[in-house]
Amino acid sequence: MNLVEIFSSVQGEGPHVGVGTLFVRLGGCDLRCGWCDSPHTWPAARECRIQRVRGAEGSRMLENPVSLEAVLEAARGLEVAAHRFVSLTGGEPLLQPDALRALAPALRALGPRVYLETHGLAVEALESVVEHVDVVSMDWKLASDVRRESGEPGPFHDIHQRFLRVARRAPEVVVKLVVTPASDDEELEEAWSRIAAVDAGLPVILQPVTPFARVRQRPAAARMLELAARASRMLDDVRVIPQTHPLLGVR
Repeated sequence: MNLVEIFSSVQGEGPHVGVGTLFVRLGGCDLRCGWCDSPHTWPAARECRIQRVRGAEGSRMLENPVSLEAVLEAARGLEVAAHRFVSLTGGEPLLQPDALRALAPALRALGPRVYLETHGLAVEALESVVEHVDVVSMDWKLASDVRRESGEPGPFHDIHQRFLRVARRAPEVVVKLVVTPASDDEELEEAWSRIAAVDAGLPVILQPVTPFARVRQRPAAARMLELAARASRMLDDVRVIPQTHPLLGVR
């Protein structure tokens, strides 16, 4: 499998913010988000960085591809059983479904719950791994903010809705929408409507963008509160949660 890094930290966004998490970051992504803080994960990585000791600086490097045995060895070395979750993240992890089918059950057997962070577009790949996942955290991408690798714009609503129907087979599902100053009101309303058509009770996170790369400003607090009020007319569990790891200076 192609990996970027393995490290111990806390979850920095969503409803499980602050919870101890072991991150396994896979290489490769087929989207281009204007605020992406990890563009080094877009191509396949030549090497994988592995943190040596939980809670301490220092790492070692492995050449890609990395074997399942090497991942499990690294996870044990970082006290994987002491974490509530192991996050399979990226890049886009579902671009490597064979790797996930091996990783997810093997890591789950070591103790933590499996938390999949995904852009929510790889429907067939999710179908092949969802039985091994405890939490699906999917982004609902807005065409006003996101392009495909080819430069082609969305909309992404149809495929996101299909993805969400598959994701509901997992024990827990979270939907996240990153809101930027460019986010289109009509597109947001359509997203909320599509989510409600699948399950209005799902937690939906409105995440004000953390300024990075091409995005220089975050939405005002009044804007986020207005959007939350509007979304709550369609959805039962709307939360405004910013990213916390940039504030803490942790990964």
